[in-house]
Amino acid sequence: MTADRGTVLLFDKPAGVTSHDVVAQIRRERGCKAGHAGTLDPFATGLLLVMLERATRLQRFLVGLPKTYLATARLGWRSSTGDPDGALTETGRVPDALELPTGTVRQRVPMTSAVRVGGERLYKKAHRGEVAETPERDVQVNRAELLSSDAMRAHYEIECSAGTYVRTLVETLEDAYCEALRRTAIGPFRVEEAGEELPVGRVAELVPAVAEALR
Repeated sequence: MTADRGTVLLFDKPAGVTSHDVVAQIRRERGCKAGHAGTLDPFATGLLLVMLERATRLQRFLVGLPKTYLATARLGWRSSTGDPDGALTETGRVPDALELPTGTVRQRVPMTSAVRVGGERLYKKAHRGEVAETPERDVQVNRAELLSSDAMRAHYEIECSAGTYVRTLVETLEDAYCEALRRTAIGPFRVEEAGEELPVGRVAELVPAVAEALR
């Protein structure tokens, strides 16, 4: 792998669009090869790493970086998808405890995820009303700090491994769903740096696995 002719764009994704939509728009505007390293749900906002030209070869090194999120749990409600895009039901029951699990956590992949089962992404099956047995996997939640709460909402900062479903973490409260989600960091990259476009050489300085691949 060579370090020339490639950059990684730090992009602050707005709500209401998919990660694929963002990449497709950038690809059209620039007329170049593009990809991303880690999907954000349509309702979520925040940092998306968009790889351009030869930097698309870095995906396998960037997609596994740990993530940091700000999450808002809506209390006393449930969602069929764990987020505001699902069917919402008011239960009126506020959880007694607001702690989220940390350490190694076993999660079942949601039906609305982009994971492939039987050669097809789960969310496509869900859109057709199909129900499939989804896989389980272990993720690592390093920190799930309760920042503030009231009778209606609880706000968290969460540091976790790649592949963690924050909405599934919030659902462990039972009478709650993830109302808002913002990704603030991916490994050494921060959402405050959105708009910056880093050459592969600079990415290698920040991510040891990339530096090793370039040797």
